[in-house]
Amino acid sequence: MSYPDGSPRRQAFGNAMRGRSRSGCTTRIVFALLILSFAVAKYYMSTHEEVNPYTGEKQRISLSPEQEIALGLQAEAQMEQQYGGLHPSAEARAKVDEVGGRLVRSTIAARSPYRFKFHLLRDEETINAFALPGGQIFITAALFKLLRNEDELAGVLGHEIGHVLARHSAEQMASQGLFAGIGMAVGTAISDDAGANQRVAGMVNHVISTKYGRGDEFHSDEIGAKLMLDSGYDPRAMIGVMEILRDAAGSGGQPEILSTHPFPENRIERLKREVLPALGVEVTE
Repeated sequence: MSYPDGSPRRQAFGNAMRGRSRSGCTTRIVFALLILSFAVAKYYMSTHEEVNPYTGEKQRISLSPEQEIALGLQAEAQMEQQYGGLHPSAEARAKVDEVGGRLVRSTIAARSPYRFKFHLLRDEETINAFALPGGQIFITAALFKLLRNEDELAGVLGHEIGHVLARHSAEQMASQGLFAGIGMAVGTAISDDAGANQRVAGMVNHVISTKYGRGDEFHSDEIGAKLMLDSGYDPRAMIGVMEILRDAAGSGGQPEILSTHPFPENRIERLKREVLPALGVEVTE
């Protein structure tokens, strides 16, 4: 059925549809605010604020150090299996243990409750290094064989020790529910479609959490450089590590370690301009 333009019936129909649209939009916004409020309330109720004794920074955490250690130990075997097990060379594994042990014994890491253990993985294709909560630290053979000296190995391991001391994993786990809630609230506010809501929520959550993770990487560069200096390694070798990662990324496939990390060039610039000068280390161009 059609109505002549300007007829009372046409105007009434248009007003009704606009009212329905505004009502639907308002309902979505109300639901979005409720979701956001619940996520924020849950975050603050399930976490507590404390000062990290190794970084001096305030953090909201839901796990104790003992729980972090337990989580890392539970995942240790799975991580080894995922990367093909441990490297077959006892000599290479011993070198990783030696450098990692020196970084721990000579620094503030020795005063922490964490049980640091260093794993050289068999995988010769995936360029990666990572730390589990509580002190389990891994480096793949693919990255290990690219490192040119012991100082660069110390740069990689020191960075990962930095993640553990800064409790980045525990902090991110505490924040995951909040990030998911923000994403869901945004998705609900802009669309009635459930599928679209999920896609938008996922995208928002990814953007927030990835940015958050990149900040952690810069932070661990700072901690790792300080650990290197305190244990007698040259922290300028971290620049060499970033150059290796940059060159590996330019050769075709991006290293897995760079998937959520800042670009190596940005990290090099920050090391040269901020981190190393703050430690009193001279950097030549």
